[in-house]
Amino acid sequence: MRTLPKIEYKTLTVLMPVFNEQATVKEIVARCLLVDLPLTIDLVIVDDGSSDETAKVLATIDDPNVRVLTHMANQGKGAALRTGLAAATGDLVIVQDADLEYNPEDWRVLLDPVLKGTAFVVYGNRFAGGGRNMSGLHRFGNRFLSLVTSVLYAKRLSDMETCYKLFDRRVFKPITVVSDRFDFEPEITAKVLRQGYDIVEVPISYAGREFHEGKKITWRDGFGALRALVRFRFSKSL
Repeated sequence: MRTLPKIEYKTLTVLMPVFNEQATVKEIVARCLLVDLPLTIDLVIVDDGSSDETAKVLATIDDPNVRVLTHMANQGKGAALRTGLAAATGDLVIVQDADLEYNPEDWRVLLDPVLKGTAFVVYGNRFAGGGRNMSGLHRFGNRFLSLVTSVLYAKRLSDMETCYKLFDRRVFKPITVVSDRFDFEPEITAKVLRQGYDIVEVPISYAGREFHEGKKITWRDGFGALRALVRFRFSKSL
């Protein structure tokens, strides 16, 4: 397993890509800011060209720990995370979706192995945490992509597509993120594993939503993720 020199972690940057989430974004921001952690929270929200009232809702948020960045046109989740990552200042970085599928209270579970010095990358495993409301198609797709990841990279992984990915920010230093859409998930996983880092998985809660409630990832994105897993396995660059 690849390791990094020990440092004292002081700040957690939360990267929140947002696209048309006017109904949930204020609530999830409030939940993020209420989490009691031994770290300062730096919440970086990237409004990825929302066409609803998301921008107006974000304009009402007045907190010194929240920064809002804006894409004038929709570019995709990967592009939004790339923008947020470039602005990150924390020693640690975690991805947080702007809906209510993931509970920020689970951050503590993800942080535990990092703060104990036993991990540099931690993923939240929805299947181990009794996730609710995941459709049969999404469950199958997630399981299949995780299996492909395990085979291609010779590292067992149960939930590659999880939103909750926590990193020591130094892990990102040699990485150039090129994916614009949901293929960010396999890209960053591939590049972390290729560097020799182990990914520790911990159980998290999950309350999935359906398409009529605003869910955006589709079966087509599954094919993109599969292509990305193969592409980045054999790419020469990070």
